Amino acid sequence: MLTRKIIAASITGSLFAVMLGLIAADPFAGEVNSAGEYFQGVMMSIPFYLLYSFPVILVYGTVTSVISDCIALFISNYTNRKLEFYISLLLHLLFGLILLGLSLAAAVLFFVADIVLRRKQIGGWRNALKSLCLPVFIWVVFMGGVYLMDAGGI
Repeated sequence: MLTRKIIAASITGSLFAVMLGLIAADPFAGEVNSAGEYFQGVMMSIPFYLLYSFPVILVYGTVTSVISDCIALFISNYTNRKLEFYISLLLHLLFGLILLGLSLAAAVLFFVADIVLRRKQIGGWRNALKSLCLPVFIWVVFMGGVYLMDAGGI
């Protein structure tokens, strides 16, 4: 279960940073006047968002997801087994309310990624370690884009 949660955290952290970068391209700049400025803002913000959100999603998200699943399993054993999914979803949402909107979006992404991985039965320590390359790859790609923009290549 822990390995699946680590894989889900890698996927969630990467998706969350990219989606947040597309939505809030440059939170410190004013109005975006052109597509080029928007593209620059996206390229610069995604590594920033990834750098700060991924460790939180990996540590906090993994721990709270394991806790949510254990509590949901425990409660569903004494009530109705079909309630496990809904109890787990509710607990993921409650743990995701820590920072309201942003963390709630990350919690929903984490829950969906974990459900998909569970249904496809993907796990194992080898896959978990491989999955940690995804955020690193995304960071390198977008930092490479920032470097090319600064060097005048784009």
